[in-house]
Amino acid sequence: MPIKVAENLPAKKIMEEENIFMMGKTRALSQEIRPLKIGILNLMPLKEDTEVQMLRSLSNTPLQLEITFITTATYIGKNTPQSHLDEFYKTYEDIQDLKLDGLIITGAPVEKIDFEEVIYWEELKHIMEWSKSNVTSTLHICWGAYAGLYYHYGIIKKPLKEKLFGVYKHQVYHRKTPLLRGFDDEFYIPHSRHTMVAKEDIYANKELIVLADSEEAGIFLMMNQNGSQIYMTGHPEYDRMTLDKEYKRDLEGGLAIEKPVNYYWKDRKDRPLLTWRAHSNALYTNWINYYVYQQTPYEW
Repeated sequence: MPIKVAENLPAKKIMEEENIFMMGKTRALSQEIRPLKIGILNLMPLKEDTEVQMLRSLSNTPLQLEITFITTATYIGKNTPQSHLDEFYKTYEDIQDLKLDGLIITGAPVEKIDFEEVIYWEELKHIMEWSKSNVTSTLHICWGAYAGLYYHYGIIKKPLKEKLFGVYKHQVYHRKTPLLRGFDDEFYIPHSRHTMVAKEDIYANKELIVLADSEEAGIFLMMNQNGSQIYMTGHPEYDRMTLDKEYKRDLEGGLAIEKPVNYYWKDRKDRPLLTWRAHSNALYTNWINYYVYQQTPYEW
């Protein structure tokens, strides 16, 4: 698919090396179609890694996407060069007068902190409220999903006794829902988190539809009635090596961490087994097609 990004975005070169079609501004302007405008609110500390993961996940549709990376103004992390943020990112103040066809709110490493104690919580609340009238469909990932469920529905996240870490099997419900088009009855998705939401709290809310869950990992995928808000508690966008890097990082940091479950080959314990890519591709493609492209007006 053609994804429109800045010509000199470092992630663009990585995508092109993987034969993923990345389009610069000059060529995009020559196409007589309106690209879908997708915002990515990147709350992860290693922003360039997340850029690559998200662009790869969005790369399986023939539609042209124009990507806007967004960061918070109230908190500037130390893991991404300021020059990178200045050149490739916008803030809420920059986009508040715009309309977006789709918005992705990523996870963030603040899940053990109460929402109201997160430095950029007030800013994130403004963005989530703004998304209700300025975005066709918003996709919330991991902590971003818990933040959205708390803000929009008052559903509280709860701490786990130990980190949920690995690749878990999930079951599909409401399989005729377009978001699940092409899914098997069971599929695998990576999780890496310290919190959860109670199933009874989700099922008690008549606005939410549960689309997939796991006996071990709990509810993974849910949405509101019209698909304008979609929530994923796991990380289908993760690369093969992401959990491995997290595991080694925690070990080096002296943290108590078990190996990610269902992740390494049985006979090659240092080699991750990739089992989720096909369903991840289907999920992001279905979101773009059915909940963004087919729902958004040609002109806002």
